[in-house]
Amino acid sequence: MGEFLRNCRARVTPETVNGLDHGGSLGGRRVPGLRREEVARLAGVSIDYYTRLEQGRHASPSEAVVEALSRVFGLDKAARAHLYDLARPARREPDQGQVQQRVRPAIHQMLASMTSNPAFLLGCRTDVLATNALARALLVDWRQMPARERNYTRWMVLSPEARMLHQDWATVAADAVGFLRLYAGRHPDDPRLKELIDELVIKSPEFRTWWNGHRVHDRTFGTKHLVHPVVGPMTIHYESLVLPGDPDQTLFIYSTDVGSRSSESMQLLAKRAGQDGRSLEAADARLPDPAPA
Repeated sequence: MGEFLRNCRARVTPETVNGLDHGGSLGGRRVPGLRREEVARLAGVSIDYYTRLEQGRHASPSEAVVEALSRVFGLDKAARAHLYDLARPARREPDQGQVQQRVRPAIHQMLASMTSNPAFLLGCRTDVLATNALARALLVDWRQMPARERNYTRWMVLSPEARMLHQDWATVAADAVGFLRLYAGRHPDDPRLKELIDELVIKSPEFRTWWNGHRVHDRTFGTKHLVHPVVGPMTIHYESLVLPGDPDQTLFIYSTDVGSRSSESMQLLAKRAGQDGRSLEAADARLPDPAPA
């Protein structure tokens, strides 16, 4: 939490903060952003109290303090939720991290029936749990990867193919890391998460920068720009749906504008996927259950 607060404080431009006396106070700053005493005054807490928060010597601020700091830093909904998670982390029993992630058969059937829209299911740590044939044709066939490598963020950060596929790769990859950071706040004791972070920190300098920046991102909907090696440029819209009964499983559905060139390209990919040994209608979208979480 202290690292998150320090990064939030550094990102705030003093000139934009209401209630801060700027008269002669902006000169001679040794660090970017607000000073600790400015944050403390704006949040209505003592300098010593706020300093202890940043130094990790006080880990349970009240709801009023969390709200005040969220206001001072101008946190969005995702970042505010992340600060609440850090202030009161939900600790899990040690053996809970060893339970396999399971996908209901009806979800597999639903994915297989979606022949015009790429769709895939992400679980804990953005592990890829299930895909349909069109998602595999558009992005990558995660089934061909070792079980422990079937992770969306890992693929996005480390795969040269993902970097080439996304025109705005840096933005999309940073958002994926921000989503992983949001998960980390909710599940701080996940051992597989630590393994994944350690690997990405070692292998990717971009990941190190994004992870150390403590930005969080909640993917709900948006647009991506791809350059597919078979059909060329595509503009893709996505929607994310958290599955009822399992908040750690999120369904992502991709679509294109009707009548657009991207829509024509998607139809071509659908035909190509249907010719790959089986028709889309009969395609088995199931991925084997991943390794223990």
